[in-house]
Amino acid sequence: MNDDDRAETVTDEDEDATRFQMRITLPTDENGYTGRQCPDPACQRYFKVTFGTGLPAVAQSYCPYCGHAAEADRFLTPDQRAYVLSIFEGEVTNYLADQLKPYEFDMPPTGPFGIGLSLKIETTPPPILHYLEEQLETHVICANCTLRYAIYGVFAYCPDCGIHNSFQILQKNLEVAEKIAASAAQVDSDFDPNLAAQLIANALQAQVSAFDAFGRETCRIHAAQATSPDKVENLSFQNLPGAQKRVQQFFNLDLAASTPPDDWQFACRCFQKRHLLAHKAGVIDEDYVKRANDPQAIVGHKISLTPDEITRLAQILSLMGQHLVQELTPSAAAPDPTGETPESESRE
Repeated sequence: MNDDDRAETVTDEDEDATRFQMRITLPTDENGYTGRQCPDPACQRYFKVTFGTGLPAVAQSYCPYCGHAAEADRFLTPDQRAYVLSIFEGEVTNYLADQLKPYEFDMPPTGPFGIGLSLKIETTPPPILHYLEEQLETHVICANCTLRYAIYGVFAYCPDCGIHNSFQILQKNLEVAEKIAASAAQVDSDFDPNLAAQLIANALQAQVSAFDAFGRETCRIHAAQATSPDKVENLSFQNLPGAQKRVQQFFNLDLAASTPPDDWQFACRCFQKRHLLAHKAGVIDEDYVKRANDPQAIVGHKISLTPDEITRLAQILSLMGQHLVQELTPSAAAPDPTGETPESESRE
């Protein structure tokens, strides 16, 4: 996003008057961000961008929340408009005063009952309406155009290039999960034999949660393509076979097509392990044996889970996520990898 986009040009022009034009640069917050607001009356949500990052020239901007596209200067916030107007009014007042200065005069009274006349140009420009930018929850650097922006929530469209960040967020979360699992190797098992296992379990739960959030958001923003758009918001990705069936039903897309059958089976097994950890304290039950196709499973025993499984699952989920994004947005640049689920299918 070009730095010139932060400078607002204000013009006052009349057929019989001299053209008056000025440029006002909007202030930034302590982190270099400038506020923006969606001009769509149905949205009007607030976000921030860092000018000088992202695309070198932007003809239009995008709302990170609803994707609304409009000219960049239409994303001014009400506070910014008031700020610009107050500076403009002050400059116009001073300009007019300077133009009238040559006409000042002072005629002292003459004679015993004379009346004096004078004209003095005195002005009091209106105060400048300063403002503070809001604090936001999530700071993002777009993986496509490198724009720095900040939003409420997590998922968003890039205000410069319009690319949605759901796959980028998935990758970041998968990286964090791998780091959590890797830290288990540094734990002294003699000091706390259960800590390493808990770290690996936390990593798996983080992976499943990240993929579930990614899948829901990706399908939500493409709901218009679905056969039943109103049911897309109920999609869950915590049970992979159930998600595969619903994505196939709504979008005619096979979630498992992105990976070899053994990797798909491995991912499904890991998701079943996550279910046991969340609801059964990791203890294997008959349902797990039936669903997971785990040759090492023994009912009543605790499941085994290693950092290598976390690493392998991260790679598989990244490929699955890439496949989902590419198939739903075939015209978009492909990211590079670094309905209500029926009760009979759901483990939740």
